[in-house]
Amino acid sequence: MANLKDIKKRIGTVKNTQQITKAMKMVSAAKLRRAQEAVVAARPYADKLAEVLSSMASREMEENHPLLEQREKKTALLLVVTADRGLCGGFNSNIAKAAEAFMRENSQGFESYKLRIVGRKGNELLKRRQGAAIDKVYENITGSISYATAALLGQEVVSDYESEQFDAVFIIYNRFHSAINQEVTTAQLLPIIPEISEEDRYVADYIYEPSCGEVLDSILPKYVEVQVFRALLESVASEHGARMSSMDSASKNAAEMINKLTLKYNRARQAAITTELMEIISGAESIK
Repeated sequence: MANLKDIKKRIGTVKNTQQITKAMKMVSAAKLRRAQEAVVAARPYADKLAEVLSSMASREMEENHPLLEQREKKTALLLVVTADRGLCGGFNSNIAKAAEAFMRENSQGFESYKLRIVGRKGNELLKRRQGAAIDKVYENITGSISYATAALLGQEVVSDYESEQFDAVFIIYNRFHSAINQEVTTAQLLPIIPEISEEDRYVADYIYEPSCGEVLDSILPKYVEVQVFRALLESVASEHGARMSSMDSASKNAAEMINKLTLKYNRARQAAITTELMEIISGAESIK
């Protein structure tokens, strides 16, 4: 029979763990609310910028910009957005698996891939994987996302692409839908391929001031920065949502474990009492 003291100690340990998971759930819920507001605020600007870019691309432009140029498929860069912390279910592992599958299937037809990882967990998951050539790792930037941070990251990617270190750039991140639904998304950052709708094909031409080339020099790098910023915001909101759901499940599991241990404790206690009564009765009978 299990020792009553050990069972009671284990019940106390599980209760302490449950308090921690409940606290983490509340913290994640508060952070999720702020992160969700940031995502909702950023989406219209990012969508409108893509719309402007598509509208420009629908017109015949004499200028050829390096960020629009299709190159021979040699080396591609994957910008993988994960978290610096764990305890958020399959949030980080799903991104790592998606990056592995993207390189393994090689549906884009590149000769090789390199990784730039945002988040410590992504680096821990991918650095031991075969075929994962990690170029750079960015840690401790997802705790407080700012446009300045995303802009620096985007500018670095654009600079390396223009210097022909890479022939294409893809970003893999978790797109936020709700606290219980995050979608692993892979998007092409470079070269930029505007989505031209049927309405955009029949439009009047623009008169550019300054020139078309100067407009492209300004708007195309800005487009990459905004897409990186949006991906970071989406990822942070998804992380908090995943952690909140994970901690909620952990709290429920702890409650079930406490109930089972309490039942086990009561049974052991009842068995001990019965044993003591039998010993007392046996002793009394032997005296007679």
